[in-house]
Amino acid sequence: MPGPCGKCLENRPAQCATHSLYAYKGAVRDAVLAWKLQGHDAAILWLLDVAEKRLKEVLQPDDLLLPVPMPLSRMRKQGQHHAADLCKHIANQIGCQWDWRVLRRVGEQQRQSALSGAQRRKNLRKAFAIDSDYWHQRDSVVGRIWVIDDIITTGMTLHFAAKALRSISNEIHALSLTRAVKDG
Repeated sequence: MPGPCGKCLENRPAQCATHSLYAYKGAVRDAVLAWKLQGHDAAILWLLDVAEKRLKEVLQPDDLLLPVPMPLSRMRKQGQHHAADLCKHIANQIGCQWDWRVLRRVGEQQRQSALSGAQRRKNLRKAFAIDSDYWHQRDSVVGRIWVIDDIITTGMTLHFAAKALRSISNEIHALSLTRAVKDG
């Protein structure tokens, strides 16, 4: 498996490891867009089922999956939380826990899709926080903590979400359904 890229060596991510199941291109990209824009999740569920062996190699039953939180206004408008849907399905496959209440979105940020890498970093710098009261009331024992998202583009969302989680664990991992790749 290849090592960190030049950008990661220069600006270390807050998470200790990042895994992506698929490249965000071709039929996978089409499936993600149909899911996110039209609510068609059959292809996404199929992709997760196909990736079950890999998920079982990476995740363990005592791991905790935390979805990257969406701004509440966007979640109300869309009626769907894609990262939470991924967590739920993956947790059912692996037999591990997931919880949408630990990691919170703070404030309202611009949509990332229209921003450059530098703008994304600035936009998300203070976007996430831990619900400490809720975290300390949880009864269950936790192995590793995983932040889950649907698409990695620049990695800023997962970086800042993991950074917020460092107050409860030094070993934060990240997993995405897809990762944007440069053609060439």
